[in-house]
Amino acid sequence: MEGRIGKNSVPLHGSIDKSKILDVKPLKSLIPIFSMSSQTPPLGQYPSGFSPFFPFGAPQQTPTEVTPNGAATPIRAYRSTPWAGDTSSTMEGFSDQHTSGKKKRGSPKSRSAKLSLDKPKRSQEPPVDLGALVGISPAQKDDGSREMVNFVLMAFDALRRRLCQLEEAKELSLGSVKRADLKACSILMTRGIRTNMRKRVGSAPGVEIGDIFFFRTEMCVVGLHSPSMSGIDVLHIRGEFEEETLAVSIVSSGEYDDDAEDIDVITYTGHGGNFFKKDKHAIDQKLQRGNLALDRSSRELNEIRVIRGIRDAVNPNAKVYVYDGLYKIEDSWIGKAKGGGDVFKYKLARMSGQPSAYSVWKSVQKWKSGSSRTGLILADISNGAESIPVALFNEVDNVKAPIYFNYFHSLRHPKSFSLMQPSNGCTCTKACVPGDLNCACIRRNEGDFPYTGNGVLVNRMQLVHECGPTCQCFPNCKNRVSQTGLKHQMEVFKTKDRGWGLRSLDPIRAGTFICEYAGEVVDRAKVSELVREGNEYVFDTTRIYGQFKWNYEPRLLEEVNPNESSEDYAMPYPLVISAKSFGNVARFMNHSCSPNVFWQPVVYEENNQSYMHVAFFALRHIPPMTELTYDYGVSRSDHAEGISAAKGRKKCLCQSLKCCGFYG
Repeated sequence: MEGRIGKNSVPLHGSIDKSKILDVKPLKSLIPIFSMSSQTPPLGQYPSGFSPFFPFGAPQQTPTEVTPNGAATPIRAYRSTPWAGDTSSTMEGFSDQHTSGKKKRGSPKSRSAKLSLDKPKRSQEPPVDLGALVGISPAQKDDGSREMVNFVLMAFDALRRRLCQLEEAKELSLGSVKRADLKACSILMTRGIRTNMRKRVGSAPGVEIGDIFFFRTEMCVVGLHSPSMSGIDVLHIRGEFEEETLAVSIVSSGEYDDDAEDIDVITYTGHGGNFFKKDKHAIDQKLQRGNLALDRSSRELNEIRVIRGIRDAVNPNAKVYVYDGLYKIEDSWIGKAKGGGDVFKYKLARMSGQPSAYSVWKSVQKWKSGSSRTGLILADISNGAESIPVALFNEVDNVKAPIYFNYFHSLRHPKSFSLMQPSNGCTCTKACVPGDLNCACIRRNEGDFPYTGNGVLVNRMQLVHECGPTCQCFPNCKNRVSQTGLKHQMEVFKTKDRGWGLRSLDPIRAGTFICEYAGEVVDRAKVSELVREGNEYVFDTTRIYGQFKWNYEPRLLEEVNPNESSEDYAMPYPLVISAKSFGNVARFMNHSCSPNVFWQPVVYEENNQSYMHVAFFALRHIPPMTELTYDYGVSRSDHAEGISAAKGRKKCLCQSLKCCGFYG
């Protein structure tokens, strides 16, 4: 009979001997196995005009029996045959529920959810794969590297920032975008700008322990955790008769009854149960999908990537996610939820020999709550000049303090230049509004508001024009970002081999303002004299700096006339700043050939004169207690008095993979 009936054939009524079928194969082998690829249609499609054929009626889900007692019950008592067609863990289509609020872990999302943001609808032609055009090969899509992970994450955040900018200005042709992160992720995935598509057990190539993510979708595009909302990511393994699943990563964000206070052990709660839905009665969790994968992993003892969600201090309604490394399941049992109902519990232990990650966050929390620390020299080196104290630490040697200097938060003796078209600043009432072309400052910024609503820089620009003292808008206008001082709790600390350095106790989001380079403005002709004197605290805008792309790719939004700002700065005059005698925390930032901070020229006017400043922004997300570094650049060979650039260069100790060996 098997030789006569194909997969698309419809048997004649009464022509099937059910007993022979049962004798030949077990019943569970009759369950169809569908392809996991979102681009391949499921096997067993039926010809036009025919309905799906089930020899014994439509498949029914067998309810799971639960032991009705309060004692811890082994999870193996709940095991049942998995559903072979479970694709709840795949990223495509954003089919999983969010783990925060009242959503369920691993529950499929209804297609009626408001995730379709394209208005009006575009043509049904498949989107063009831009991966190759931006330098991503097919091999790099499957297997990532550190460079590729950073590239994809920067592309994601650049696009997200642009979407936020257009949404706030009401200029988005795609319609309203309430979740720019979801839209950016969807665009990148469909356009082939992603990496680590090959799902695997163990670490994700290029993603380092301690990396942080401000959006769940960032983990999707780099293959750390594929589901955009489900807390359990699974790997499907095809067997001879059925499909098995293994858990490859989990996200513990504190929404379920997880016990995640221990830095090396986490008790993870399975998904399901309606425990956070007020209008639904709590039910027992079922051993299916993600729970079944965790159960399988508890027996296989495979490595599981663990991502911990931590409440964002800046935005209490959001989370920051930190990749805490590889864990293994040590134990599993069935417990009782706080609201009633049985839940699956999994005890995971961190594998030894891995760098610190979550433990650093726990230490920072203790320090901020008043816990004592070793190595504290001074509580505030700014002496009250900054609204947030800047502590001084040395846990390396006996040096008590850096060379004396006067703390100053901006420029002394700034150099002004006349405006081409003098004005008295903008005339906006209260605050400047994105999209208002009547605002003179917005017009100077090529018609775009340079920052998002939460103060994040959207694009690198030739010059960022901020509102200044002559503008009529309020002092808290969002176009005065670089003039508001420090927003993060900074520390000056002694490094092992590079003198003093700068770090933050807070996580810093890409594009966030860090500080201005403060000091005394000096004549360009005096640079050679400063070099001879051994002045190491000099910022020179005329140096040659490493090129990098930070702005969004306009083709991703199919912009007809993309307002793409040049990432090459247009300096109205050379600016040289010496921070040897006067300066702020910026003077302590060290050089790196792979920096996490970049500088941006910012101007604002006063009395028809514009003053240029050097502002530092985060190039990418920066975890707490990570040293802040920027590219010092290389002096031009033809600078003043003909001094050879090589004479002023110093040996670089950044130890990055892209280290040039020297700087200066």
